[in-house]
Amino acid sequence: MSIQLDYAVPGPALSDYVTLFYWFRADIPYFEDVERADHAQIRFRLTSGGATYRFVDGNDQSVSDAHLVGPTTGAFRAQAAGPVHVFGAGLTPAGWAAIVGGDASTMINRALDLSDLFGQAAADEAIRQIDAAPDLAAKAARCEAILGRLMRSRRDRLLGFVRQVDGWLCADSSPAVEMLVRATGLSRRQVERKCRALYGAPPKLLARKYRALRAAVALLAEGVSIDEAIGMGFYDQPHMNREIKQFTGYTPGQMRSEPGLLAQLTIAQRYALGGQVHPIISDT
Repeated sequence: MSIQLDYAVPGPALSDYVTLFYWFRADIPYFEDVERADHAQIRFRLTSGGATYRFVDGNDQSVSDAHLVGPTTGAFRAQAAGPVHVFGAGLTPAGWAAIVGGDASTMINRALDLSDLFGQAAADEAIRQIDAAPDLAAKAARCEAILGRLMRSRRDRLLGFVRQVDGWLCADSSPAVEMLVRATGLSRRQVERKCRALYGAPPKLLARKYRALRAAVALLAEGVSIDEAIGMGFYDQPHMNREIKQFTGYTPGQMRSEPGLLAQLTIAQRYALGGQVHPIISDT
């Protein structure tokens, strides 16, 4: 089975707006696997054929080669006829505001053709340009230029809030919302509203999501024991099992003994970027 996944770190101009660029290749007749909950994603399929996603709420959506996946609050299944070559970019909450715009909570666990946002000609041209680039670095550079042109505005005024939320999510395994409220100087209602608009979900759900993802990474990449993982903010093992299963698609036991290939590649490659990107990207 020939499946490869490689990541590229965005340059300084887009580092606040893009988590990572990635180039996925599956030279197989049919691809199907589980993806973990994540930031929003912009994807360009370089081998025509589109994709179908089944989200955590049971919603099935088929999309064209250039598409957007909104922020996800649970593991979801991806399916596509092969061979499947995709170049994509994760969008930070600030990237969502700058490139997509609108309330991210309306796109939670949903997908959308990029032609609906930017027109068919722009979507087709983006695929053509990225596909013509010879390697990962060149494709990332092309994608940086494309996303730079698609930005509706830089939205730099949002960066301070996003950094505060990301820092809050990484500072503790079970961060208290009151700490975020104090750090931002906003009311609880304002914090909830801004998190929904930028991250797609309220702070409590974000804390659950990233606690589960962090524990999954620790189990697979760091080899921590089940007891050590429970100590990462969970009440007991059943609680941890439910949470990790919801956000990754695998129980802790499966994550340690038989994770899917996509989960293995995603966690290993992102974890290896520790120190080069924000911990919310490498450690979750």
